Amino acid sequence: MSLLKTIKREINFKFRHIQKSFGNKAFRLLDVGAGNHSASRITNLFPNCNYFGVDLDKSYNNNEADFKCMKGFYEMDLTKLNYSEIPNSSFDGIWMAHVIEHLFNGDEVVAGLTTKLKAGGYFYIEYPGEKSLRLPSMKGTLNFKDDPTHVRVYSVKELTAVFENAGCEVLKSGTRRNWYYIMAIPLRALISLVKKGHVEGNVFWDAMGFAEYLWIKKK
Repeated sequence: MSLLKTIKREINFKFRHIQKSFGNKAFRLLDVGAGNHSASRITNLFPNCNYFGVDLDKSYNNNEADFKCMKGFYEMDLTKLNYSEIPNSSFDGIWMAHVIEHLFNGDEVVAGLTTKLKAGGYFYIEYPGEKSLRLPSMKGTLNFKDDPTHVRVYSVKELTAVFENAGCEVLKSGTRRNWYYIMAIPLRALISLVKKGHVEGNVFWDAMGFAEYLWIKKK
């Protein structure tokens, strides 16, 4: 693997936990909220990943190249809690980054999705924490209410109970602090200013404690 890919695996918090969970082994991943070319990005860095996506809209920032990277895609409304199309106990990992805050019944969604995880499989979830309600407002979202599609705030305590009730062990949890992103704030702010004409709020997420995460393993 190239040095650049190794660095990308380490710098991105979500990718870092894929690396921790699976390394270079083959694994089946269910990516919940599979837009923004996630399939191409993940399979490029983890060529042994058998990638499956699930989302409300199959075409949300995905193109033909992304679909070629996928082994399957489940187009569904997660809030309806009907996941019969997805086989039980079939995935080594489920990744759910910045999705649950858009769901009014996200606790029930998470509980339902854990049935799709194999014993010994990993689940990574990330979302705006309670602290995000007290942060300043910025374009690109720094305060939870900056995004009108955010409907509910969740917490580590609440989701820990959901996972434990589903027979899972929380390996690590807390506020997301990506020190690579924090050290790069001046550069990232400059890039945002040049590309978008303003500094995006997500530049400051890690420094200000916007997001929380849990990394769990199913018993």
